[in-house]
Amino acid sequence: MKQFGSKGEDLAAEFLKAQGYRIIERNYKTPIGELDIIAKDGETLVFVEVKTRSSNAFGYPFEAVDARKKHKLKNLALFYMKALKKNCAARFDVISINLTGSEKEIEHIKDAFEA
Repeated sequence: MKQFGSKGEDLAAEFLKAQGYRIIERNYKTPIGELDIIAKDGETLVFVEVKTRSSNAFGYPFEAVDARKKHKLKNLALFYMKALKKNCAARFDVISINLTGSEKEIEHIKDAFEA
């Protein structure tokens, strides 16, 4: 399953690069969890959560980013910004990837939720 998630994160990183984002970190680990992708969109720091599924049988991938996950992502972002003394505009994006056979569907939700 980890390999499947890694494939989704690879696709998400390539997608973001093609959109002009600069990837800063991937799989940034902290004592309280991990951030999938940290990127720059112009001068804005973007924390990207990637959700990958092989079908929509249990809902769309982005639906897995619930209130608990949002709270955790906010804490992870705060940890990152404090640790590196970053003081800039930031936002949270979600990339939802559905991989069905050889088909891939990528949905990028910018500014998916507020801090």
